[in-house]
Amino acid sequence: MNQTADFFVRSAVLETTRSYMGGLLTFLATSAETGNRSFLLEVRTVPGAEPPPHLHYEQDEVFYILEGEIEVYCMGQVRIARAGEMVFLPRMQAHAFYFLSPTLRFLALVQPGGIDGYFEAMSTPATSMEIPANATTYADSDSAAAIALAAKYGVKMLTPEETAKLLPQYPGFGVPRFG
Repeated sequence: MNQTADFFVRSAVLETTRSYMGGLLTFLATSAETGNRSFLLEVRTVPGAEPPPHLHYEQDEVFYILEGEIEVYCMGQVRIARAGEMVFLPRMQAHAFYFLSPTLRFLALVQPGGIDGYFEAMSTPATSMEIPANATTYADSDSAAAIALAAKYGVKMLTPEETAKLLPQYPGFGVPRFG
């Protein structure tokens, strides 16, 4: 594991942006660039592009909402986070969320890093900085491949039964959204 990191400054530009499951991910700081200390994304997305309920074995996540609002399910609680607010999702805790506004833009900080490869494999280079219309989302993608790839990066996608047990308030557990 690389322990060194160089100083850099970066903004959201097309060259570091990828189309991902109905939205855009801009890689602001990769694990390789931070000595695997962290991974920072700017996420631009829309309702319907949410990932399935999941948990991270080794990473904590922090979301800072720049625009819009998100409903988050974690540790038996349901919270709404709006622009100017942050969400902390601890490792080993199942979580899920819904995007509530027509568009959502947030920063996602993952610590430690190492999950970049998952997002690279699940995405394609963006062709513009506009959220793609009619893009593939988790709901209509190959769930077996995504589940296997997530496991490789220390993420467990929850089954409907696991979701019902770990996230009882989550309304999507009875609805086949993924898996």
